[in-house]
Amino acid sequence: MTQPATQAARLGCADCGLHAICLPEGVDEGGLARLDRLTRSRSTYQRGDSVYRQGQPFNALYVVRSGAVRVALGDADGSQQVLGFRLPGEILGIDALLDDTHRTDATALERTTVCEVPFARLEDLFQQLPGLQRKMMRELGREVADAQRHVLAMGRQQALERVALFLRGLLERYDRLSRPTDCVRLPMGRSDIACYLGLAVETVSRALGRMEEHGVLSASGRHLRIHRRDLLDALCATDATSDRKRN
Repeated sequence: MTQPATQAARLGCADCGLHAICLPEGVDEGGLARLDRLTRSRSTYQRGDSVYRQGQPFNALYVVRSGAVRVALGDADGSQQVLGFRLPGEILGIDALLDDTHRTDATALERTTVCEVPFARLEDLFQQLPGLQRKMMRELGREVADAQRHVLAMGRQQALERVALFLRGLLERYDRLSRPTDCVRLPMGRSDIACYLGLAVETVSRALGRMEEHGVLSASGRHLRIHRRDLLDALCATDATSDRKRN
């Protein structure tokens, strides 16, 4: 059962460590004050809590402030397909812009804080802060790029390459957050990774084991130590190179 989110400590946009990532460049103090007034709430969710559910009316966008969120699509028989994961500074709920209804489930993977931004008021703010609208367009483009990378990974026949592409994409996002990428803790479990990549959990574990054998990384539960990022990049390119040679 989903538990109600707790109200997070009220910190303004100017005090947030994601300021440079979440907001467009050039927003002055007046713009930040308007954004603070616009943000309805900053709530904290525990692992397994729902930020929103598929079919709920769309009223707001959500920005992940800390933690991580799984986005999944359910079907009539109750099974779910993981579509992606959102990290700090990334936006949730953009898909609901299509018909004002959330088309996915968003679930906290760990203790997670999100900022809730009422969309009706955001449209007014776009007129006052054009840079914010451009930022939103870039986020829409980022979602399209993420979907393209997902399709690319799913098109790889070798499980090792799918897992390598997933890890490289995650490390690139951590780079954007200025987080260390030589030693990381995965917010998602292997079952979520497997569902996202269309693989069995055991297959994901074997792929990580092969990477350990090749000296790419060391894995202990959700903790990964990346030894050779260049080798990880090489694994991502292997299948594409093979395809070009065949053609």
